[in-house]
Amino acid sequence: MLFPVLVTLSFAGAAQAECFADYKAKQDNPLRLHYGVMDVSDAACSVQAAPRVIAPRLSAAGWTLLNVISVFGPEGLEERKAGAGEFFRRF
Repeated sequence: MLFPVLVTLSFAGAAQAECFADYKAKQDNPLRLHYGVMDVSDAACSVQAAPRVIAPRLSAAGWTLLNVISVFGPEGLEERKAGAGEFFRRF
């Protein structure tokens, strides 16, 4: 009886996990650069997987992904907020 409850609780905890990525992007004509922070799914929570999620979102807004700097949890959000400015969790 206790096992199903523990399994359910472990899945609930995993569903609440948060992952974010910080990245650099550009636009051409005229050249514009920005640093941003974006929410990414747990499945894309690695520097290697995050570009597959980030690039299409940026492209839809006319931006090109240059690189993903890092992925991190909620503990890293506040320190990146000022640097990302208007691009903090925008896309």
